[in-house]
Amino acid sequence: MNRNLDDIRLDINAVDSEILELFTKRMALCKEVAAYKIANDLPVMQGNREQQVIDRIRAAAPEGLADASAVLFTEIMDISKCLQADEYTKDKVYPKPEKFVPENAEVIACQGTTGAYAEAACIKLFGDNKPIRFASGFKDVVDLVERGCADYGILPLENSTVGSIAETYNLLAGHDLYINNIIQIEITHCFAVKPETDPSEVRRVFSKREALDQCSKYLRNCGYEPMDYANTALAAEMVKNSTDNTIGCICSKACAEMNGLKIVEDHAADAYPNYTRFICFSKRFAVPENADTISVSFSVPHTSGGLYRILTKFAVYGLNLKKIVNKTVAGKDFEAIIFLDFDGSYENRKVAAFLDDLKSGMGYFKFLGNFSETF
Repeated sequence: MNRNLDDIRLDINAVDSEILELFTKRMALCKEVAAYKIANDLPVMQGNREQQVIDRIRAAAPEGLADASAVLFTEIMDISKCLQADEYTKDKVYPKPEKFVPENAEVIACQGTTGAYAEAACIKLFGDNKPIRFASGFKDVVDLVERGCADYGILPLENSTVGSIAETYNLLAGHDLYINNIIQIEITHCFAVKPETDPSEVRRVFSKREALDQCSKYLRNCGYEPMDYANTALAAEMVKNSTDNTIGCICSKACAEMNGLKIVEDHAADAYPNYTRFICFSKRFAVPENADTISVSFSVPHTSGGLYRILTKFAVYGLNLKKIVNKTVAGKDFEAIIFLDFDGSYENRKVAAFLDDLKSGMGYFKFLGNFSETF
């Protein structure tokens, strides 16, 4: 006769209590191990000890449970390493980062020209009395900051309609830059032409690739051919100076008016509201008051459950993940790079200790900054 479900569940509860008691004992032993390693100047990770444990568990597991048992004990050991790492850093003093003070900036760099959305992001964060150096490309903005020609750079990171901006992520992965702030700007794309142009005769529309993507439905319905250009503001400037009356551009309303263009459609984007988040970055690790977000990037080991094991660390440290972006970065031979944001402040010792723990044993790891967001 089958047992009553309630009776079975009572037995499960009893086993769970035993598991919890044994788990607690194991974690206490791990702390003893940490104390010994600290006293004898030994690292948290030691040789192939972890693999030895997993091999022993697999061999001892009953038929059909070898893989599941290996997963369980891998998780237990990952938790153990997190607790040991926390013990290692209890007395460690972390240097305080420099303060990010927008008022102290002298020159800011961004892509495009007057009227660009990036300029609006500069003004929103730094005010309208700071000199702005315009660059023709994203890499040129980074070069200005790296050469000391600008204190900070502004680049778009992601858009609410088309997602992340791959070129910016590539630059973050390939250069020693720190994110100091995030600025959110509402994007209102319009379709504009020269005053004498008949919209029915337009064949090609120029703008930044992401802007064209955000207006793809409008362009397709009108039968216009999208043409990639360096920047929305530069596209408007080009249309203004062109003698070709069969072209138009996607740009902001302010940019169209600034260049004396005729606005044919003032809401050309496929979706509204439409926002772009811009990063403010510098060569220095500078943190604003009340910074609440930390950003890192790292490569995921080519092993089963590699990303899952990394994410376990966040749960053990009680840290909240805000965003995960997976990118294949140029020059990394198709290796997947994870860009990850989580709640925290570097001035919190446990967060700084967690960062030490996170980067240990990784082939590629980059700390990208501790920042807040300006809405």
